[in-house]
Amino acid sequence: MAKTLAINAGSSSLKFQLLEMPAETVIAKGQIERIGLPESVFTMKFNGEKTEIVRDIADHKEAIEELLEQFRAQNVADKSEITGVGHRVVAGGEWFNKSVIVDEEVLHKIHRLADYAPLHNPANATGIEVFQELLPDAVSVAVFDTAFHQTLPRENYLYPLPYEYYTKYGARKYGAHGTSHRYVAERTADILGKPLEELKIITLHLGAGASITAIKDGKSFDTSMGFTPLAGLMMATRAGDVDPSLIYYIQEREGLSNAEMLKILNNKSGLLGVSTLSSDMRDLEEVADTNEHAKLALDMFLNRVIRYLGQYTFEMGGVDAIVFTAGIGENAANVREDIIERLDFLGIKMDKEANNVRGVERVISTDDSTAKVLLVPTNEELEIARDVERLKAQAGK
Repeated sequence: MAKTLAINAGSSSLKFQLLEMPAETVIAKGQIERIGLPESVFTMKFNGEKTEIVRDIADHKEAIEELLEQFRAQNVADKSEITGVGHRVVAGGEWFNKSVIVDEEVLHKIHRLADYAPLHNPANATGIEVFQELLPDAVSVAVFDTAFHQTLPRENYLYPLPYEYYTKYGARKYGAHGTSHRYVAERTADILGKPLEELKIITLHLGAGASITAIKDGKSFDTSMGFTPLAGLMMATRAGDVDPSLIYYIQEREGLSNAEMLKILNNKSGLLGVSTLSSDMRDLEEVADTNEHAKLALDMFLNRVIRYLGQYTFEMGGVDAIVFTAGIGENAANVREDIIERLDFLGIKMDKEANNVRGVERVISTDDSTAKVLLVPTNEELEIARDVERLKAQAGK
């Protein structure tokens, strides 16, 4: 059977998962952190055992060489056995509405889209280039976070700005977490035993980065993230939606540059900014009874989620399934309960016993709930590997 590698390359990190396809069996997974910094850390889980290596790794090429060497040394896989590599790419703009095999033109466009995702696309492109050099016989596939959302209707993706900014600069909503929302929606349809095209689904990807997507007729219909992943929900350190005038107001009075203001919005806001304590929801929940700022941050987070749930329910003319996924969505039973309790007036009801789990795929609503509520752990790596296999087959490789 073919071995397929799913890759998520960051500016100083590289996450990987090796799968046997089409059996969809995970062989090994892990990550390399602190690339380009002293004491880089390589970790891998294989055959129930964990390997950890701490040494300086200068760049992504050296990191990938280390990964392939560990595959060989631990009899995980020989380079010749890896027939496909799927790469997560954050921004695909309007050029890519689906995953594609990477050629020179695709790679050039990924570089050109760096303005849309300056922290991600350059690193994604570097990962592709290095794997193409070290595994020249493997098929390289780009899987775009934004592709799933290219089905948004114009009234949902355009901003009420002068239209020329869209035609000149591509100023529009692109969304993110598309691979996760796509996987979760497909699994929801499977669990409910209904065609995806017949369901109105709202998927809640709630993690350090958080987004909500409305899925209608089997397609992304609206989503909370915008031109960049900064828009939408309140997140761990990201502000989400803020009145633009307020940003300029604060910037002028604090004497901040554009870059400094953007850093505050991305890295010092959200749960961290409001609580003044932590970006981790678990930390805030521990002290919420005695810490006013921690409780306020949690209340604001929940309020933003409810706001989008209500908006998307009305936009689609109803909802058949509400689905929780990602770190908070999969593991915080109390957060799921707090959200669904606020929908009781719509007849949407949580089964508290079924909800008292972490990371388990199941229906967590009552039998008489007017909409199904589900917990579906995301699996972006599997979705990436499936795309690789599909494109390999189409190309006859």
